[in-house]
Amino acid sequence: MIKRKKFGQNFLKSDHIAKFIVSSLNPTRDDIVYEIGTGRGILLPYLCKKSKHVITVEKDKSLYEEDIMKFSNIENLTIIQGDGFKQNKKFDIFVSNLPYSESKTAIQWMLMQKFTAGIIMIQYDFAEKLFATKQNRKAISVLAQSGFNMEILRNVSKEDFSPQPKIKSTIVSFRRRTSFSKELIHTVNLIFSFRRKKIQNIGKQLGITIKSDLRLEEMSNYEIIKFAKTIRKF
Repeated sequence: MIKRKKFGQNFLKSDHIAKFIVSSLNPTRDDIVYEIGTGRGILLPYLCKKSKHVITVEKDKSLYEEDIMKFSNIENLTIIQGDGFKQNKKFDIFVSNLPYSESKTAIQWMLMQKFTAGIIMIQYDFAEKLFATKQNRKAISVLAQSGFNMEILRNVSKEDFSPQPKIKSTIVSFRRRTSFSKELIHTVNLIFSFRRKKIQNIGKQLGITIKSDLRLEEMSNYEIIKFAKTIRKF
């Protein structure tokens, strides 16, 4: 197999890991599954066997055409060529093994969707950011921890991919807690660009009067989201 250099993709080749992902998702015959990044379609037979319908989106045209030829006999499967973040589909369960450069984009997109559960494969270092404690949090940490109940299910060996990546991978599950607007996500990212400043000073930078000596690193996730919502009102 040739690495998809344009999108920085390493393809999962382990049926064992594919079965583990689908088993962990545990879709039912009432569930519509949405996958971004079809790749070579290793998850599709297992997803389609358990789900009501599977919608999978692949950006790479040659891979899309390959998948159409390979899986055209599966009735409860729709394969789309394009950007999976722009399809506006309704679904119950989300799954993805995206290029790791798109992990942050994926999390922020997931936060705006109304689905029940999902599993994505991400770089181990990025997973550490998602689960970061108060002093080491970034905007994506606060957003993910506030929007989802998350769990690291397992790490994945480099040998389970082709070609083998140079970085460690991990599988993370997500259960919906709440959804956020695009504007709120933008605001949380904005206030973290003023990291280590007092809230009152961040307010000044934004033209807002706020009386508080607290710093972001001293606030809980709930307080940061509440602060971001307050800013959105101005």
